[in-house]
Amino acid sequence: MLGRIFLVLAGLGMAAPALALTIYKYTDANGVVTYTDKAVKGAQEFVFRERMVERLDSAVKLETKKHAAGETLLVRNDLYAPVEVQLSLSKLDNVSGAPEQPIRWVLPPRTSMRLATLAPRDASKPLRYTPKLRFALGDPRLLPQDYAYPLPWRGGPFRLTQGANGKYSHFTPKGRYAMDIAMPEGTPIVAARGGVVVKTENGQYGRGTNPSGNYVRVLHDDGTMGVYLHLKRGSVLVEEGQRISVGMPLARSGNTGNSSGPHLHFVVQRNVGLALESIPFDFNQPVDSLPNFAVGGD
Repeated sequence: MLGRIFLVLAGLGMAAPALALTIYKYTDANGVVTYTDKAVKGAQEFVFRERMVERLDSAVKLETKKHAAGETLLVRNDLYAPVEVQLSLSKLDNVSGAPEQPIRWVLPPRTSMRLATLAPRDASKPLRYTPKLRFALGDPRLLPQDYAYPLPWRGGPFRLTQGANGKYSHFTPKGRYAMDIAMPEGTPIVAARGGVVVKTENGQYGRGTNPSGNYVRVLHDDGTMGVYLHLKRGSVLVEEGQRISVGMPLARSGNTGNSSGPHLHFVVQRNVGLALESIPFDFNQPVDSLPNFAVGGD
């Protein structure tokens, strides 16, 4: 039944504009779930949301230190990965020392730095300004290296249900080159490439509040990141900051977040300049074969 659902979704995606696709879901008298682009009686709209949602506001922060001479603006990166930041100041009133152009920098993992020191033009009056901090995970100066990814699971063979540029959900910048592989819930998921674990989510039930569901994000040495989504709750075995190698167990597959059935959503991303986007990648063997970690890999 899972295969039938994904085939229907793929067909609908091919027939509709990528950014205007509305899918309806209904269950018939026999309990068969069907997805359609027709608003039939009893159907509910199946809402697609961006799958890659990671809240970094608590990990990348702009801080203001007040002192006798004025104020110093600092940015702090608590992540185990570099972060590109850009600070701009507007609505300036009684301010000296403000940069004319936005300040842009790459902040190393687990560090902080001063971005600007401001002083009042008239010491008897307060400083007034509006800061805006933009940031994106990763270092855009690094260039991806050629790499053939081993299949990131144990068992199978399994089937690719949506590939690159899939019009059902692989049309956003963050997921354009992602791969969806249908597999039973609980399938062991392993690292397809070595690196440092940057972010994890392990406590989400069902659809929950994050479209990504439970996930593991791994930063590779060339600045790219592999992300494993929709994992089973409580199954994540690695911790943020941990160094991992190819084939190391990460978690088990699940059906959490914005997932239409048990599967692994695997994507490779990089910072392209204050924006995290997916990039093309290749597995080192066909998806519908048994994993072979003796071929390719670090």
